[in-house]
Amino acid sequence: MGNRQDQQVIPKKLVIIGGGFGGVNLALQLKNDPRFHITLVDKNNYNFFPPLIYQVATGFLENSNISYPFRKLFRRYSNIHFRLGELRGVDTALHTVRLNNGALSYDYLVFATGAETNYFGMENIRRFAIPMKNVNDALEMRNTLLQHLELAAITTDPEERKKLTTIVVAGGGPTGVEVSGMLADLRAHGFAKDYPEFRGPVSEIYLVDGGVHLLAPMSAASQRDTLGALESMGVIVKLQTQVKDFADDKVILSSGEVIETKNLIWAAGVSAMVFEGIPPGCYGRGKRMLADPFNRVSGLEDVYAIGDTCLQTHEPAYPNGHPQLAQVSIQQARRLASNFKCAAAGTPMKPFQYKDKGTMAIIGRNKAVADLPPGIHFKGFIAWFLWLFVHLLSLINYRNRIKTLYNWTVAYLNKDQSLRFIVRPGPELKN
Repeated sequence: MGNRQDQQVIPKKLVIIGGGFGGVNLALQLKNDPRFHITLVDKNNYNFFPPLIYQVATGFLENSNISYPFRKLFRRYSNIHFRLGELRGVDTALHTVRLNNGALSYDYLVFATGAETNYFGMENIRRFAIPMKNVNDALEMRNTLLQHLELAAITTDPEERKKLTTIVVAGGGPTGVEVSGMLADLRAHGFAKDYPEFRGPVSEIYLVDGGVHLLAPMSAASQRDTLGALESMGVIVKLQTQVKDFADDKVILSSGEVIETKNLIWAAGVSAMVFEGIPPGCYGRGKRMLADPFNRVSGLEDVYAIGDTCLQTHEPAYPNGHPQLAQVSIQQARRLASNFKCAAAGTPMKPFQYKDKGTMAIIGRNKAVADLPPGIHFKGFIAWFLWLFVHLLSLINYRNRIKTLYNWTVAYLNKDQSLRFIVRPGPELKN
């Protein structure tokens, strides 16, 4: 290809599988660039903001606050196209992907497929626990918990009421901590008002984690502050303990303890996905795709991976791969977009280097922790305000930001929220 700017350019066909942080940022970094014809494939017709899933699940936000249609997002950009579909397989020799509704050819294929819930082979937990990975999960959790509260309001059996209102959260990472804290706030400021049928404590909330500390990747100060804050809110924290089974309304712990409940929220782990046509040797720990410093999947030509599904080990600070965080996905997407531009211009590509911008977790009203480089720790109201500010700016457009800010403001002033709707009740729950 010549270097003359006025030469007719045949655009490279770039197919992106997955419309999360990585996929959307990669596409937008190449918007209106005539050298690339981009097709983003996703099984949903909308992008959503995973860090706020639990706020939809607990009724503090509407699902529309954190979601936005792909076609509306991309309609201003002539070279970006959306395809609703699910990946069925890849033919790397023919440079094609097979979807549930057709096929696409590619010059570059990028996996930005994120991760899915990992049940560690426990079938009962997979069948009966409430996952926390996408918008559908969040709505199912909200529906299930609200339906159980309604049943608890009319039962005359105190043991049955306790099962219906007791909640066990498995997993002491950010999602587990945040949903536990939000539920504790709801218990203190919402449930008692909404359900006058209850007398005394509305429910018990357990947070169970197999590690020595909550929020394992964060600083010791954040771990200590988080534990103290949750316990002050009445959350029963059980560390160095794992959930081993969930059957007959009983959560069975590795310690031998049994908690009787109908509500197990599973936030204990994620795993990447395996795809037909990608050789087994391309996968590493957690089923993540092994990639070189330029995000190329090992052993494959013109196939790349970014985000949670990508495993790079070239940086000494991350010998086991980068953390599965939004910032990693965003930074990898931007570097890969830059490298695609370099390849189109015939200039050398640059290896990916992760810049840690810090980690935050919200616990409850005016309660949060934040670790910012270089070694700065915040807690309480300051960390809570920082968390709100960062997450508000991270939403994909102004409409989402304004609606989310409004809902947060109302909830903060009222110490409550008004979005506890059972919007998809589904089949009737059995006692």
